[in-house]
Amino acid sequence: MTRVYVYSRFNRFWHWLQAVLVTLLLVTGLEVHYPGMDLFGFARAVEVHRMAAWSFTILIVFAIFWHIVTGAWHQYVPTRRFLPEMVGYYLSGIFRGKKKPVAKTPESKLNPLQRIVYTGLKILIIPVLVTTGFLYLFHNELAGFGLGWLSLGVIAAVHMFAALLMLAFMIAHIYLVTTGKHPLDSIKAMISGWEDLDE
Repeated sequence: MTRVYVYSRFNRFWHWLQAVLVTLLLVTGLEVHYPGMDLFGFARAVEVHRMAAWSFTILIVFAIFWHIVTGAWHQYVPTRRFLPEMVGYYLSGIFRGKKKPVAKTPESKLNPLQRIVYTGLKILIIPVLVTTGFLYLFHNELAGFGLGWLSLGVIAAVHMFAALLMLAFMIAHIYLVTTGKHPLDSIKAMISGWEDLDE
């Protein structure tokens, strides 16, 4: 095992801020859709949701810029190389103590399965969430752009479905983060930037 600096400051800042904002959006969004929940109160939940949505949008713009400028975008390019092995690892090998078929390096942090999931998240789920969120937010103004025919109910349903996919991703992500040699290793790495990697 070698201690390696894997996650840059911006990488960690972006990751944790995104986690906080997505959690806020999920909690306040559920409260807006299910008035029986009463954590913030409806009006405050709407206000916090709107603020978190704008913050998340700004963060996305900065993260895209950072990924392009640093070349980190290549980490997400999907590949089929070792994909069956990674699927097999997550389905059974992980429970039998098998070693990961693809080792993490600072230049290649994501395995083939993660690349596909993260790419889907970045080009499908997040764009749908942002687009439907803004359609929802500016629904009253849509008629002026010839989009008055868009149903608020349909927009809300698509937005909620994408939010549930994001929630499923977060649950899987949190679970998989704890499957290393020690349950908190990956979390510590995302705090300090340093991780013990196989040579």
